[in-house]
Amino acid sequence: MPKNLLDAIMAKLIQAPPKFLPPEWHIANKVQYSSAEAQRSRSERLVDESQRLVDEIERTTQKTQSDVNKRIEQRIEEIKFWRQQLDDKLDQIVKETEVLVSFKTRLEKALEGCKEPLFTAQECLLNRERRVGIDLVHDEVERELIKEVEVFQGVVALLERTLEQTDEQLRLNRTAKYNLEQDLKDKYTAFTIDNYCSNLTNNSTDIGYAQNVVKVEENSVSPEQWMDFSNTNVEKADKQRNNSLNLRALIDSILSQTASDMRKQNRTVNIAFQNRVKETKDAKNKLEIHLAKLMEEINSQTKNIDALRKAIVDKKGPAKVAQTRLETRTHRPNVELCRDMVQYRLMNEVQEINHNIQRLMDTLAQAEIELKGLNRRQLSLEEEIEVKANTLYIDEVLCMQMRESISINNF
Repeated sequence: MPKNLLDAIMAKLIQAPPKFLPPEWHIANKVQYSSAEAQRSRSERLVDESQRLVDEIERTTQKTQSDVNKRIEQRIEEIKFWRQQLDDKLDQIVKETEVLVSFKTRLEKALEGCKEPLFTAQECLLNRERRVGIDLVHDEVERELIKEVEVFQGVVALLERTLEQTDEQLRLNRTAKYNLEQDLKDKYTAFTIDNYCSNLTNNSTDIGYAQNVVKVEENSVSPEQWMDFSNTNVEKADKQRNNSLNLRALIDSILSQTASDMRKQNRTVNIAFQNRVKETKDAKNKLEIHLAKLMEEINSQTKNIDALRKAIVDKKGPAKVAQTRLETRTHRPNVELCRDMVQYRLMNEVQEINHNIQRLMDTLAQAEIELKGLNRRQLSLEEEIEVKANTLYIDEVLCMQMRESISINNF
């Protein structure tokens, strides 16, 4: 070997670090073996644990997802149940409201139907104020007409109050209907959402991550509150439906009773009118009979007066004869002027004729007074007959014919 090369090798050996001993080499290898084995063992355990963790998490995830799916299905069933309940109540309240509207229409027709009978009764009272004289009497007809007006006015007031009550009940029914509809609308939305969620799978295309979803919304409610809300809507709808049913029964009873009361009072007034007309006709007939008799008496008295006047006139001749005889006999001369029986008889005759004439004149005066009385009574009877005729016209023609057009049926 060349010297220069040897020198170079020696120089490198001098500069190289110190070498390990063979035992150290063996020990170092063993350490490496042990470390590698330990590292491998730890890695194997981690792999095993990782697999177990993956399996456990997979089972947990599947179980949780299955539980969630079950809960969603349960929730969907609950929503279906309450949707059915709400839908049933909505159908009931809608139908009940429609029926109540028809009853409201009956009430309005009944109110309208009261106008003509009430107007007729009031018009009859006004017409009967046109009676005159003694016939302007507060009779049975007037009392029953006043009562009829009061009955009709009471019926109108009752129907108006009932109509107001019906309007209020309809408003409450519609409020209950609105609440049910809103609840159903929300239930439908919730059902659609939960049904969508129920159909989602791990392979669905429209799934993705969302931020800030793991939280409880501030405006959210508890299941009990959720159930109570719908239950309250159902109970309110039931309550208003029952109130509506009761109100319909009341309306039916009111309409039937008021129609019966009105018909009864109408018949009572008509009977009173018939009786009064008959009574007035009887009175008028009797007045006419008395007038006829009075006219006969007037004729008789007139003839009597004529006869008395003629009798008085007829007595003028005998009076003149008697007085002429007396006056003529005063011219007898001297002793012939004797107070003989002729003189006394003539004097008696003159006195008798004068007395009889006076009696006839007194009787004539009395007859003339009686005739005037008969004439006054004739006028009075004729006026009273006119009064009765006026009353009959008012009661029989104006009032009774007007009342014939009244028709009070069941509302």
